Amino acid sequence: MRKSSLLLLGAMLGASAATLGLETRFLTSEPAHAAAAGDTYRQLNLFGDVFERIRSDYVEKPDDGKLVEAAINGMLTSLDPHSSYMDAKSFRDMQVNTKGEFGGLGIEVTMEDGLIKVISPIADTPASRAGILSGDIITQIDGDAVQGLTLNQAVDKMRGAVKTSVKLTIVRKDRKDPLELKLTREIIQVKSVKSRPEDDVGYVQITQFNEQTTENLRNALDTLKKDIGDDKLKGYVLDLRNDPGGLLDQAIGVCDTFLDKGEIVSTRGRNPEDTKRWDARHTDVTKGKRVVVLINGGSASASEIVAGALQDHKRATLLGTRSFGKGSVQTIIPVGNDAAIRLTTARYYTPSGRSIQAKGIEPDIKVLEAIPDELKGKDEAKGEASLRGHLSNDKGEDLSASQAYVATDPTKDTQLIAALDLLRGKAITKSEPTSEPPKVETKEN
Repeated sequence: MRKSSLLLLGAMLGASAATLGLETRFLTSEPAHAAAAGDTYRQLNLFGDVFERIRSDYVEKPDDGKLVEAAINGMLTSLDPHSSYMDAKSFRDMQVNTKGEFGGLGIEVTMEDGLIKVISPIADTPASRAGILSGDIITQIDGDAVQGLTLNQAVDKMRGAVKTSVKLTIVRKDRKDPLELKLTREIIQVKSVKSRPEDDVGYVQITQFNEQTTENLRNALDTLKKDIGDDKLKGYVLDLRNDPGGLLDQAIGVCDTFLDKGEIVSTRGRNPEDTKRWDARHTDVTKGKRVVVLINGGSASASEIVAGALQDHKRATLLGTRSFGKGSVQTIIPVGNDAAIRLTTARYYTPSGRSIQAKGIEPDIKVLEAIPDELKGKDEAKGEASLRGHLSNDKGEDLSASQAYVATDPTKDTQLIAALDLLRGKAITKSEPTSEPPKVETKEN
């Protein structure tokens, strides 16, 4: 750990390192590795000198702890856009998101004109039982005005320990006076999988990959099979559009749900011995039913692992637009005082050996959504390649910008309609042809 920390500190102090490097050329005759270590220690001394100068001469007395955290975060963010420092609160929030449950009220919200607008209450939660409706505006939380808070700050105020209460002040469109509601927090499970029958096709959307995703997916597929009827069921649409990703093991589990055998994904780090590979170990629960996977410019990370594996094995047809291009793996490493660092430790590769980093996955069938006039020019996700300091694709094929709009009305969702038509054997209109996916060999496990 000490050696790693030293190397990272050297990366943070780039300009100073260059100056010290010039000095060592004149002074050193020791072996290269010893010179490098000495240079690193000199950089650490420089860091200490700067830290002490800030403590003693800054116009106001700084917080030493915050200075150190800022320096650590500076080191990590200089590496790539996905490495960062998480203080105790950020670390707890990350654990809540990946676990898929938290103490709260059960409402999906967004920010609108500086106020919190309810998208929808989640069924059988304190919010739904209290009568909160889609479109309600939350103006106060426990008597404090929401105006001026960020969305995350407002959400934090509504979340809390189970069995504690919170008071919301709500303005409703058709009501003259505000509503005052007192709700008691409960354990809320984040539904990362949503499903519904589309006549003879099962539609499944994965919104993120948390600890519940694989289990929820299998339950959804089983329910759809029963509701539609196995003899009538034409296949499944797996919607990964605008899914930002999540846990690697859940991406593997989702792939394993549709595959009988073969590699799912591999990761490669700095050293050859760091290479890992994951293979399918279960049977295809759909028993070979056809699958169309929807992707777009907002499909990232774990979504791309799933799309890439199913495409390489020709288990699914990919439809939509090119994915985001986040092909790197982050490891969460706990450090002192309940904090953690998020460190990029590897790139991942699809079964055929493709790196998706800064390139994304091209769909087998490209279909663009019809963009409303008011959103034209605002419908693209710039992708990984547009992020400052991003890791390049190992073949130098960085690509950016892809459509990420999804129609909220299923009857106007061009990509979904095309997927349903494809499963029903109807002709569809392609936006433009794309190349055939690469071949991949499967192996017995």
